[in-house]
Amino acid sequence: MSLRVAGIDEAGRGPLAGPVVVAAVVFAPGRTPVNGLDDSKALTEKKRELLYPRILERALAWKIVFVEADEIDRRNIFQATMHGIREALLGVAHVADCARIDGNRLPKDLPCPTEAWIGGDARDRSIMAASILAKVARDARMRELHAHYPQYGFDRHKGYPSPLHLAALQAHGPCPQHRRSYAPVRAALEPMPLQAELPGLPQPA
Repeated sequence: MSLRVAGIDEAGRGPLAGPVVVAAVVFAPGRTPVNGLDDSKALTEKKRELLYPRILERALAWKIVFVEADEIDRRNIFQATMHGIREALLGVAHVADCARIDGNRLPKDLPCPTEAWIGGDARDRSIMAASILAKVARDARMRELHAHYPQYGFDRHKGYPSPLHLAALQAHGPCPQHRRSYAPVRAALEPMPLQAELPGLPQPA
């Protein structure tokens, strides 16, 4: 019997700002109805954005979950990602016989039999589709955040710790969308140490 498999992947564990996004996709058994699928990292931005509406249109079910920065800080990034995976799977469980998650860890209390697939975004077409949805949805959110906080350049680096982002973080300090549990953001919150001596001024004997 052919099974309806939910593929699940995430985008945005490494950035210093914005949400981590988890997507789940279920296709009908048999030939995948979307051509050109691949790991989202292997596709150009233009190709991902072309595939995105096709996946939504042709999937039996799909779900995209945003776990925001404050929740990442509250739970930690691993637990926040596990929470997002569970919520995404719950959103498609009504049509899924089983699930495959990109990675090597599984959340608890899942609604159907589930396997962790290391490198799954290069092996399973449902996971590939999920990786594309997660990446495109997260990039769109970061462009929205750029409109509110243009000084950080979120539209360019999408919150990842690029030299541009780190320099902006030092110059402006964190915004509400920065993950305060991440070391570079914590460091930007700390006051500058006072110098023991001020150059050019006489010092006490």
